Amino acid sequence: MGTTKTEHFTAEQNELATLTKAIAHPARIAIIQHLIKVNSCICGDIVNELPLSQPTVSQHLKELKNAGLIKGSLEGNTICYCLDELGFSKIKEFFTTVDSYLANKNNQCC
Repeated sequence: MGTTKTEHFTAEQNELATLTKAIAHPARIAIIQHLIKVNSCICGDIVNELPLSQPTVSQHLKELKNAGLIKGSLEGNTICYCLDELGFSKIKEFFTTVDSYLANKNNQCC
């Protein structure tokens, strides 16, 4: 298997790749949508919403947290999760740039 050569890309490019990779799974999209709906919740509540086992949900939460898209705070014996605004603002900035380009291009491509 080849190497990804991430060192050849900027820190911003690598960070955006990590962020977008983290949301590139339907279960993670469902988790994000659920957190938007309820503002914050614990893993057990998410497990009740999705057709996935608790360990699988925990793994998806870990991926989202490691990417910086959600954050968790300890409340008793549980962790309460919510969206991390900073991670989503970076994604929004990137897609705003793409949207601006598309809105202003002169319909000529290749």
